[in-house]
Amino acid sequence: MTTTELPLTRLLLGRRAFGPMGGAKAPVLIERNVLVYRRLWLMLASGFFEPVFYLLSIGVGLGKLTGAVDGVPYTDYVAPGLLAVSAMNGAVFDSTFNVFFKLKYGRIYDAMLATPLRVGDIALGEITWAQLRGLIYSAAFLAIMVVGGLVHSWWALLALPVTVLIGFAFGAVGMACTSFMRSWQDFDLVTLALMPMFLFSGAFYPLSVYSHWVRVLIETLPLYHGIDLLRSLTLGRVHVGLLWDVLYLVVMAGIGAVVAARRLERLLLT
Repeated sequence: MTTTELPLTRLLLGRRAFGPMGGAKAPVLIERNVLVYRRLWLMLASGFFEPVFYLLSIGVGLGKLTGAVDGVPYTDYVAPGLLAVSAMNGAVFDSTFNVFFKLKYGRIYDAMLATPLRVGDIALGEITWAQLRGLIYSAAFLAIMVVGGLVHSWWALLALPVTVLIGFAFGAVGMACTSFMRSWQDFDLVTLALMPMFLFSGAFYPLSVYSHWVRVLIETLPLYHGIDLLRSLTLGRVHVGLLWDVLYLVVMAGIGAVVAARRLERLLLT
């Protein structure tokens, strides 16, 4: 973080959260997570298989019966949607369940604050790590799409950076929501939010099957914008309207990061 960025960071996220070196030590926390998952690599890898199984069962299996959708084979249509789901799942589960345990039970963040780390370092480090976990899943899934011939355009080179944006947006909002949770039972709300997005954001069928007002509602969901971006890139259907999808995710990431840092500041420093 440069010197010119510090005033804005302090204004948005609080002086106590970041201080004079706010966010600069976030890589320390990322390194800690990497060292932890060296022994838990199987747990890390398990999250990758869910969208792959969906692709094999629904995309490949059901695709034999459905034929083309929106002018492309059904498997090619479904794959970009599941790529967005991979980025979302990797980021959300790390920024919710794991962060809640560290915050409420492990008291790991309290111990970190006894070191030169500040609350801003913790917030930025955890959000970045959640995004990196989503990136790992997305990169592996995108490799499967390339090998399987499910990519139709060189625009797909931008798909991986888009998954980074998706992961950061969901990771930031996930951590912000976790700061308001009081017990493990509250995580039922996470499932309640993710499942409808997974089923109705356009991953498996076009929005044209819905009525107008249902389409308007679905277009407000964050996963829809990630799916729309990735599907357009992998199918080579790039248009200026995709900038709206990018803006939506950028604003979502910014709001989530601000709320997460301020809530952690309140929980850990008061």
